[in-house]
Amino acid sequence: MLKLTPLLLALAYGYVMYRFSAWRTGRMLDEQSTPLADPGLKALMDRMAVALDLPRIKVHVYEVDPVNGLAAPDGRIFLTRGFLNQYRDGKVTGEELASVIAHELGHVALGHSRRRMIDFSGQNALRTALAMVLGRFLPGIGSYIAGLLTSLLAARISRTDEYEADAYATALLIKAGIGAEAQKSLFRKLDALTAERRGVSPAWLMSHPKSDDRIAAIEKNEAKWDG
Repeated sequence: MLKLTPLLLALAYGYVMYRFSAWRTGRMLDEQSTPLADPGLKALMDRMAVALDLPRIKVHVYEVDPVNGLAAPDGRIFLTRGFLNQYRDGKVTGEELASVIAHELGHVALGHSRRRMIDFSGQNALRTALAMVLGRFLPGIGSYIAGLLTSLLAARISRTDEYEADAYATALLIKAGIGAEAQKSLFRKLDALTAERRGVSPAWLMSHPKSDDRIAAIEKNEAKWDG
C-alpha cells in the first residue's frame, strides 16, 4: 500500500487541480463574456439547432483578442472577440464561424471536457510513476523524461479529440444544409489567422493536428456522408 501512496496522491492532486482550473476558467469566462447577438450567425445557429432537435444554440463572446473557439467545462460555447472581429472585417464568413461552433458542440456532445478531468488525473499519476521508475536508472533526468513522455501522450489524446470534434461538426453541418466546405476553407486560413499563437514545438507535441491533415480527414468523412 505504501508503494501506491505516491500514485494515489498524484491522482488526487490531478483531480483537485483540474477542478480548480475548471472553476477558475468558468469564473473568468463569466467576467469576460457576453451573449452572442448577430442576426446572420443566429440564422446559421438556428439551422444547426433544428438538425440537433434543440430549441436553440447559445453562444457567448469571450472578450479577448486571440482567434479561438472553446467549449467550457460546464458545456457553454464561446467564440473570442478576435474571431468575431475577423468576421466583421470580412476575413471569415458566417459559415466558417458556424463550423467553429459545430466543432465546439462536438467537444461537448462527445464528453471531451469531462474526459479531460480523468485524463489529467491519470496523466499526473503516470508522470509520477514514470519519474519514480526512470529516476532509479537515470538520476537527475528521469523526471524530465517522464514529463516529456506524458506530454506526448497528452498531445496525442488532444489531437484525437480534435479529429472527433471535426467529424461531429462535419456531420452536423451536412445535416443542417450548410455543408462542410466552410469548415475546410477555415482550416486553410487558420495558420494565418492564428499566426501569433504558433510556437516552435515539434508537430508531435502540438495539441492540434495540422490543418492539412484535418482537411483530409474532413474530406474522407464528407465523401461517406454527403451523398
